[in-house]
Amino acid sequence: QVQLVESGGGLVQAGGSLRLSCVASGIRSSINTMGWYRQAPGKQRELVAGITRGGTTNYVDSVKGRFTISRDNAKKTVYLQMNSLKPEDTAVYYCNAVSFELGSSYWGQGTQVTVSS
Repeated sequence: QVQLVESGGGLVQAGGSLRLSCVASGIRSSINTMGWYRQAPGKQRELVAGITRGGTTNYVDSVKGRFTISRDNAKKTVYLQMNSLKPEDTAVYYCNAVSFELGSSYWGQGTQVTVSS
């Protein structure tokens, strides 16, 4: 059974930091891209940051310079370090993993991040 389990969300004041983690299990192939998405109430889910197996990263403009994505391939884990958090970063954050070999995309259950002003 494939599982992506996120942790690290919570409530933080503006300007604070959080670190999200996501561990993938049950995927019987290499994981190619991993990423973090978020969805705020009344808004569409958006890609926050992505990282390839080789370490190439991309970020949505609104988080550049504040968020850092990283991964540990051996542990099938992806991280999102979030600094200088703003109230507009409040959302449910979802982990995603893609396997090209299996032609599949997997999602975590989401973790709530709330930034108070």
